[in-house]
Amino acid sequence: MSTYDLTTRNSTHAGPREWAALAVLMLPVMLISIDNTVLTFALPQVSSALEPTGTQLMWLVDIYPLMLAGFLVSMGSLGDRIGRRRLLMYGALGFGVASLIAAYSPNPTVLMAARALLGFFGATLMPSTLSLIRNIFVDRRQRRLAIAVWGSMFAGGAALGPITGGWLLAHAWWGSVFLINLPVIAVFLAAGSALLPESRDPHPGPIDLLSIGLSLAAMLPLVMALKEFAAHGLTDLMLVAAGVGLAAGAAFIRRQSRLTYPMIDLSLFRNRVFTGAISSNLLSMMAYIGFLFFAAQFLQLVAGLDPMPAALALVPGLISSIGCGFIAVGLVRFIAPNIVVGASFAFAGVGYAVAAFAGAPSAGTIVVAFMLMGVGIGLAETLTNDLMLDTVPAHKAGAASALSETAYEIGAVLGVAVLGSVLTLTYRAHLDLPAQMYGPDQAAFDTLGGTMERASMYPNMIGDHVRSSAVSAFDLAVQHTSAVAIVIVLMSAVIAWRTLPRHTS
Repeated sequence: MSTYDLTTRNSTHAGPREWAALAVLMLPVMLISIDNTVLTFALPQVSSALEPTGTQLMWLVDIYPLMLAGFLVSMGSLGDRIGRRRLLMYGALGFGVASLIAAYSPNPTVLMAARALLGFFGATLMPSTLSLIRNIFVDRRQRRLAIAVWGSMFAGGAALGPITGGWLLAHAWWGSVFLINLPVIAVFLAAGSALLPESRDPHPGPIDLLSIGLSLAAMLPLVMALKEFAAHGLTDLMLVAAGVGLAAGAAFIRRQSRLTYPMIDLSLFRNRVFTGAISSNLLSMMAYIGFLFFAAQFLQLVAGLDPMPAALALVPGLISSIGCGFIAVGLVRFIAPNIVVGASFAFAGVGYAVAAFAGAPSAGTIVVAFMLMGVGIGLAETLTNDLMLDTVPAHKAGAASALSETAYEIGAVLGVAVLGSVLTLTYRAHLDLPAQMYGPDQAAFDTLGGTMERASMYPNMIGDHVRSSAVSAFDLAVQHTSAVAIVIVLMSAVIAWRTLPRHTS
């Protein structure tokens, strides 16, 4: 146990030890970010090896951020009570075990279970990192720089995941992409035990298990309803799931408003800046993950790139995101946050427009589009997180950080659930299959990867027709998905313009 404690500090300025602690905190951030993107690039190989249905494929992506979103608030509250450093250590160990299970999954069901465990233990990591930053860096300008580093590592992990994963996919089986977590965890456990300070809420309330259950009972059915709608349209299961989710959500909110020590302090949402920052985070992540969902498939299955070149094609966009995160620190001294963040979402919208409507989609247009999105996400992420943390007292940093991360992960879930559903529905509606390909394994044609795999079994005109039809259907699906995403980012721009501060800082 580290003997250093936050209460022993006499200066509001962070010194070498605090910056070293920040470096250690970046390791779990990188873990979460890697696992948010690494499976996306392995989807074609997973489709071939495990043969999931289209709905299962979306769940393989979604279950991780879903579990993160479901447990982030409760884990943020738990960290406030038992200690954020302690929770980080336990979570890192669990994350390593879940990574091993995922790497050696024999079928889609086991892989989904492992991804669910990764999401659960990941929920112990993210709110603790951001809340520790809030408590370690008291000076606002230093904290803003620390948050820029945090955001840059988030983007850096998103880059490292596909690049490392792309190299592994070129030399090993798809499960190897999960093994890259293990050395990071080992380094974190060793360095964190020596350098990280402990912090907690000095006056915590009790853990409310009913609130935790209600939060899960709200999120899981709602996402299930979206998946069911994507797979089968308006069905009884979809309506029941949506009804259960909405009812549980209403009960959760009502309970939080009556508890003395709520899991979510609803009074935080009376602050317009806090609400605007949270909403912007959710919508921006929704657009970002939705883009990656189709870009990774397009680069490999349509443009014909191997996993490593496909991952490298997105690196310029990730670099632009990292750079703009640091630029935002200085830019906000001269330009009001509402203008900077609002303009950032306009960049993201232009990125989607380039991807879908600048002629036939190609690897080049995807690269340019993702660079524009990187500019937008990089500028917005640093400022919205800084504004969110600045509106709450330090002892509530864990709960507020958990809300911020929950918004991120709900956005990631919705990015795949909503935009992924638009992509899947459009693709399936416009895919033209010859009569001899209809049969009991029809679900194999729900995804572009599955269709290409089946087409390879017909090395003749039938196979050529299916491949051509799949590419055309996917191109149209990208256009429809991008149109929806542009509406989302424009909504984000309006929210930022109306809610965030109109003065420099």
